[in-house]
Amino acid sequence: MDFAALSPATQARLAKLGIHRAFDLVLHLPLRYEDETHLYRIADAPLGEPVLVEATVTSVEKQFKPRKQLIARVKDASGTLNVRLIHFYPSQAQQLTPGNTVRLYGEIRRGYFGDEMVHPKIRVGGEEKSLNDALTPVYPTTSGLNQNTLTKLIHMALRHTPQPETLPPALLDELGLPGFAQSVALLHAPPPDIARVLLTERIHPAWRRIKFDELLAQQLSLRMAHAVRRERNAPVLAPAGTLAAQLLAALPFPLTGAQTRVVAEINADLAQAHPMQRLLQGDVGAGKTIVAALAACQAIEAGYQVALLAPTEILAEQHFRKLEHWLTPLGVKVVWLAGSLKAKAKREALEAAADGSAQLVCGTHAIFQSKVEFAKLGLALVDEQHRFGVAQRLALRDKAGDMSPHQLMMSATPIPRTLAMSYYADLDVSIIDELPPGRTPIVTKLISEARRDEVIERIAAKVAEGRQVYWVCPLIEESEALQLQTAVDTHEQLAEELEDITVGLLHGRMKPDEKAAIMADFLANRIQVLVATTVIEVGVDVPNASLMVIEHAERMGLSQLHQLRGRVGRGAHASLCVLLYTGPLGDTAKARLKVIFENTDGFEIARQDLQIRGPGELAGVKQSGVPMLRFADLEADADLLDVAREVAETLLATRADIVQQHLDRWLPGREALLRV
Repeated sequence: MDFAALSPATQARLAKLGIHRAFDLVLHLPLRYEDETHLYRIADAPLGEPVLVEATVTSVEKQFKPRKQLIARVKDASGTLNVRLIHFYPSQAQQLTPGNTVRLYGEIRRGYFGDEMVHPKIRVGGEEKSLNDALTPVYPTTSGLNQNTLTKLIHMALRHTPQPETLPPALLDELGLPGFAQSVALLHAPPPDIARVLLTERIHPAWRRIKFDELLAQQLSLRMAHAVRRERNAPVLAPAGTLAAQLLAALPFPLTGAQTRVVAEINADLAQAHPMQRLLQGDVGAGKTIVAALAACQAIEAGYQVALLAPTEILAEQHFRKLEHWLTPLGVKVVWLAGSLKAKAKREALEAAADGSAQLVCGTHAIFQSKVEFAKLGLALVDEQHRFGVAQRLALRDKAGDMSPHQLMMSATPIPRTLAMSYYADLDVSIIDELPPGRTPIVTKLISEARRDEVIERIAAKVAEGRQVYWVCPLIEESEALQLQTAVDTHEQLAEELEDITVGLLHGRMKPDEKAAIMADFLANRIQVLVATTVIEVGVDVPNASLMVIEHAERMGLSQLHQLRGRVGRGAHASLCVLLYTGPLGDTAKARLKVIFENTDGFEIARQDLQIRGPGELAGVKQSGVPMLRFADLEADADLLDVAREVAETLLATRADIVQQHLDRWLPGREALLRV
């Protein structure tokens, strides 16, 4: 099949479906199937499930009130049936001309005037003399590309595109998987006697073969990317550890066992001549910042600079304040670089980074800008790494010149095992799976918006005990579509109802110096109740805050709710998180709130979030540059993922020819991934 011969318009529509070559049509598999292999008599057809009937049109009527519709009556030897079309086309009316014999595919249901089909698929009887000998596939499509055209293109690709086997027969026998061409042929045209549940649940051996191939291609690509990175040169950062020892001696707390283990893993990486690519995972409050600070000490003592990157100014600035507090007494110059800095301050920060006098630069996306230069960048610390895309991480790497900087990427969004195995298999992973001692468990309560007054009374009681409170709102200004309470309105209401209590307001549209002043007042307990948007989701550390109220919790994702909840429980006081919700709740909202109510373990929350939302949204996979999985399901196909990892290692070591064929089939153009 000559894909290039298709019209530019057709190619553009196919591109929207991710189809750029003939083989992509072969891999464009059906969403579902229709059974047009069996004709039912009208009287025998089951209700409520798709069926095919053949009948003669006896009458037709167009109605315009209460809405435009066409109602036809059809009959066969066993009975009659009404056909109702709403917003019909002239061609459909012509099909239902009295006297025509038609085949109708759809669900029959009870209607006020007898049994009826609403918007069935219609074919005039003369168009098809025989029944289909296979189930009819229904493909994902896009505007301007109907099922008939797409089906013809796919069948043409199946006939004319070679589908050679890429995997050794012995391996397929061992895994109990069918051949590739056989699997594709079956999935595009399943026989009518096939167990339908095997197709709908995607557990038929043909589906498992496709999913295994997809997972194998991903694993091969990630391992090759990992190998390419290890071939690059990076500075060897292996100093005596004096600076890190000084920092540890100055801390008012000892490291946990998990932190000590992770620090050792990072130290070993930094001493290698190839760049570290390590993902540091830790639940909210696990102590990732001090681990990053110790890594920075190792690089700085070796004579190199460190860049710390965070996704928001409030988080980046908090890192800056904390690191400045820890490292400035040790003689380390820490500078702050953000887009909102005034011209003079920004110029001074840029000069300090360029001449090397700034040993640690903290900032936001501003660090990616071309005018930001480093004299000797050796280590990049990336917080909330899933919020940054491939191009941004490449830009940061390029700032180290000929050498590639070591990269430590941090995430407080725990990543389930299957997700880490699939999307982050090219990274080394360290996990801080132990919270610092003295942290009190957080009690979570679900409370209806109707009991808002009780919540406000509890706030007053907490403040009377000397504690502080967060009240989190999801939006800054009124949205009629979502009808959400705004932070501004809530601040005014709480200030009015809590007369003797200082209520502050913090949101993302404030100027940086305003935000910093508000946070300083809250930290010093000059503000007792802080009304905020989700800008406080990560990084804010106020040990005296022991109550958090999250308004419209039903609108937020699990990861965000868990992150927000982690802003309390950071001191020795018993802490409470109140999730205020507005009913009625949809199924997804109920599921999310149930999970967050029943669990405090971030990894379990992330695992259930994976089931609810899928991997694409859960951990920023769309930004990672790694191909999204189209067919495999990380939870349901975890066994295939385990096997794919093992097979990938074996093939890379022994069969380079197979590796290349398999990647050419599944991931053409994967070279961009190898640069990251």
